[in-house]
Amino acid sequence: MNTRIADNIGLDLVRATETAALTAGRWMGLGQPYEADAVATTALLSALNEIDIDGCIAVGEDQASRARYSPIENKIGTGSGPRIDIVLDAVDGINQLAKGYPGALSVIAVAPDSCMWAPASGVYMDKIVVNDQVAPYLVPECINAPAAWTLALVARAKHKKISDLTVFLLDRPRHQDLVDEIRAAGARVLLRTDGDISMGIQAAMSKSRIDILMGAGGIPEGLILACAVKAFGGAMLGKLDPQSPEEQEAVEKVVLDPDQVLTVEELVSGDEIFFAATGITGGSLLDRVHYDATHATTNSLMLRGETHTQRRIITQHFFPLDQ
Repeated sequence: MNTRIADNIGLDLVRATETAALTAGRWMGLGQPYEADAVATTALLSALNEIDIDGCIAVGEDQASRARYSPIENKIGTGSGPRIDIVLDAVDGINQLAKGYPGALSVIAVAPDSCMWAPASGVYMDKIVVNDQVAPYLVPECINAPAAWTLALVARAKHKKISDLTVFLLDRPRHQDLVDEIRAAGARVLLRTDGDISMGIQAAMSKSRIDILMGAGGIPEGLILACAVKAFGGAMLGKLDPQSPEEQEAVEKVVLDPDQVLTVEELVSGDEIFFAATGITGGSLLDRVHYDATHATTNSLMLRGETHTQRRIITQHFFPLDQ
């Protein structure tokens, strides 16, 4: 059996995210985030199961809030192709979708078998994401350092003033102290309630209005983002960041060093990485799904780690006349 991931798998992944985005887009603004996520997840898994891969979900979503709506299967594909790790999110930004806000995406990232960091326990990870200009200067100490120290490092690398930096964080109570630190240092803060993958990708891009992503988010989202960051040539740091006593206890039982700081190379090893995303509600990264009388239009991003290739794909999907 060929153990190498096919060079054209990126297009297969884009077709899958397009399918999920086309399904989810029908739910934009309807105020039903979990129902939308459920139907989009079903569509995404159905599309992936037609691909000749022997895929396994490396790290799944926290099912506490979604169990009744979107069960995640562990095995993906026809089983006849190479063994690969997969991390996916049919709708990254379910609240954005439900409210009609920009930023919701359908995303998939894949790597060879056992190349993705997969903690046995834990839901949240703290992370920092920067682009290739800052990458040579990002050190593991940054993730535990005062925000002002890290922002000074980023500003020097980008030949900017700290006051010219824009920092993205999820708008969560757990980040209030960090937001205060960032503002005290003089940098600007950009907050969103959901969708840190979209903004993290922009932080990893060479030219973007986001200079750095900071703060805690889900582990699956962090791994998806790590794949995109590697493909862009950026840098990322991550470590487990339990948000409850129960999560802390679970992590301490199974993780040898819960305080270990991981680089992007440790989060996802090797370069045989593929990433695909399709916009659902639109935004500064990808346009939204547009529906017309006879067709719909999607906008997607495809990345390949080995070559750092970036493709923007605009697709028209025509409907049967009786649909």
